[in-house]
Amino acid sequence: MTYQFDPLVPRPIDRPTEVRGPLADLDDAKIFAAPADPSDRPAWRAKLREWREDARRRHGYTGAAYDRPQSTWAATCYAVAQVWLWDELLYSFEDRAFTPDRFLADARERFGGLDAVVLWHAYPVIGLDDRNQWDFYRDVPGLTDLVETLHDAGLHVFVDYNPWDVGTRRGGDDLTELAALVKDLKADGVFLDTLKKAEPDFVDRLEAARPGIVLEGESKLPVERIEDHPASWAQFFADSPVPGVLRAHWYERRHMQHHVRRWHRDHSEELQSAWLNGVGVMVWEVVFGVWVGWSPRDAATVRRMVTLQRAAKDLLLDGEWTPLTELPDEAAGVYASKWELAGRTLWTLVNRGDTDYHGPLPGTDLFGGVPARGIGAAVEGWLPDLPPLPHDPDARFPHRIARRVSTQRTTGEPDDDAVTVPKGPYVLTVRYRARETGMYQGAPYVDEWKPLPPRLHDARTLQREGELTTAVAVAATEVTNAQFAEFAAATGHDWTPQGAPDEPVTHVDLDDARAYCAWRGGRLPTEDEWQLAGDRLRRGTPAVWNWTESEHSDGRTRFVMLKGGSDYRAEGSEWYVEGGVKDPDYTVKLLLPGLGLARSATVGFRCAWEVPS
Repeated sequence: MTYQFDPLVPRPIDRPTEVRGPLADLDDAKIFAAPADPSDRPAWRAKLREWREDARRRHGYTGAAYDRPQSTWAATCYAVAQVWLWDELLYSFEDRAFTPDRFLADARERFGGLDAVVLWHAYPVIGLDDRNQWDFYRDVPGLTDLVETLHDAGLHVFVDYNPWDVGTRRGGDDLTELAALVKDLKADGVFLDTLKKAEPDFVDRLEAARPGIVLEGESKLPVERIEDHPASWAQFFADSPVPGVLRAHWYERRHMQHHVRRWHRDHSEELQSAWLNGVGVMVWEVVFGVWVGWSPRDAATVRRMVTLQRAAKDLLLDGEWTPLTELPDEAAGVYASKWELAGRTLWTLVNRGDTDYHGPLPGTDLFGGVPARGIGAAVEGWLPDLPPLPHDPDARFPHRIARRVSTQRTTGEPDDDAVTVPKGPYVLTVRYRARETGMYQGAPYVDEWKPLPPRLHDARTLQREGELTTAVAVAATEVTNAQFAEFAAATGHDWTPQGAPDEPVTHVDLDDARAYCAWRGGRLPTEDEWQLAGDRLRRGTPAVWNWTESEHSDGRTRFVMLKGGSDYRAEGSEWYVEGGVKDPDYTVKLLLPGLGLARSATVGFRCAWEVPS
């Protein structure tokens, strides 16, 4: 296939804007490109100041939203983590409980602690059944307690809003549902997934429900809406070779931006941009179920950065900011911003080069030079009290391997009509849709800027090879409600019947399915065994996806492969899990939620038994 763009190169809309032409044309910038020649920079800074004054006048800027006492925290929210609710740092599948202490300890050790967290909840599992985005928050036992624990630890909490969720169960209108959610959870902010901004009535309704609520749009926030959006998600922002200036933060210093490039394994460029602009970063290591961990070098850079930002927040907010201030020696690729307030000066320095730089530097060097691809700092007129903040040069990607949870052995006899798969080697071709979840190992879009169709959601195949050491008999039909009721009555298993007796049992998670199969002396079939038997398997009515014995964990994310497809199909968005009945070679990777949320109206199971020679 011929692609119309290079995914490893920023798109035109992501690139920095040259500071020239009519002032109004600069409103559309993400980053103002910086001039390479130091002699051009005084005029460049003057043009930036002229634009800011002109834009504020044209848009009638008041800054009133930034004076609300409940939302002033956003201006110093330097480190925010995007966290899947069921990240195994935050949730224990073994204990069936949230583990915020473990999550917070890791953040303190590696990143210097967090100021906020985004609790990501529904995507990419939404669309499997008719549960809507609100259900994926409302149905979580103990979520209010988790938010309270995070608040007690000093963090602010964002929830996620998916405006594209239009094809699942309908309740109230989105504004009513979201306003009620933020009020009930006592959420501090809302991440606007896929939205650059919320409309004024949206802002007003949320403000009435939770005064001081902080709305954070994705990507480039229009200038006129900086007025009522205290933060923005600076995703897919490409900088100029000489580091430039973030347009939204230059317009209003109290407007917080969080730099992130979700698929990148080298975060040095966005960290340096954040450092020179006095803004924050988003730490995002589990990207919709895919491990994109931060290297020790980049984590240490965040730790250095946010620790000093918190100590110097008055300088960063109220001081005189001189971007690309003069340095004694710029030939080494070292650049600085200068911040001055009440006789105190801070220089935030970055090194775009590949060689450590040790001077000369202005003022008192705080970090012992500026390491290659790293950051440095110097001060004059004050000396902040900082803990040791060593640089770590290790930029290697911290790989994680998703390992299969071992299957249980079988002891029982298969059904008379079970489909037998002979032992021996096999090769399978698996079809799937290239969602952001990837498949078994690794990120699907390594170092890409913004995955777009046709790469995103493209139809793809993979080949799997394996060997069955013994023949396996796979049940020809799914377990029915009547059969599961018999098991529940015999064992006392907690289960609420739903559906007709002869329909496939649903609203069962992996543990429920495994317990039934063990009671029958069997186990779940693996995804490969299911596919090998697939053409001879019968499907119940209504058609439902089937659990398989394919649970994997990389220590941060658990997932399982579903086979078979279902009659249910959520319409109206490409972000939903695909529905419809599928051929045996089709597979969906499903991230596993905890606390019962894996139970679905569209997922059942069948058993399998090993057949000795």
